[in-house]
Amino acid sequence: MERQWTVEESVVIDAAPERVYEAVADPRRMGEWSPEVFAVWVRGRRVVPGLSFVGFNRIGARVWFTTCRVTEAVPGRAFAFRVTTFGVPVAVWGYRVETTDDGSIRLTEHWEDLRQAGRGAAFASLLGRVFTGVPADGRAEVNRQGMRTTLTRIKTALEAS
Repeated sequence: MERQWTVEESVVIDAAPERVYEAVADPRRMGEWSPEVFAVWVRGRRVVPGLSFVGFNRIGARVWFTTCRVTEAVPGRAFAFRVTTFGVPVAVWGYRVETTDDGSIRLTEHWEDLRQAGRGAAFASLLGRVFTGVPADGRAEVNRQGMRTTLTRIKTALEAS
């Protein structure tokens, strides 16, 4: 199987774009949505590019943390952050909020693996497998499944309120 370097999944949500953005752009809420993230520690209050946070993650009995920095925060439209482990680039995660032709909102979660080449790529891939139990060539599928769960949880919560 050829390794995938990017994944994205989308869901249509019946909610205002501002509400959808608020749900995904607050790192403190990631534990509500993600099947891997169980806690987040944020440095600062305002969600703007440059804000850093630490995500605490779990798969089964394996627990690890990642350091993240917000790279994009456009209210009602886009939120993204870069993930590093021990200073080595690992991934970019983000969300796009788009209005469809019928007026509903499409929320897309996207991920890009930064461990393709360069300084520390092999080390970051090894760390990923040790901490998560997921080999680098299986990470895309694990993330795809997690995205589906995350997006379903967001949709359910926003449409219920």
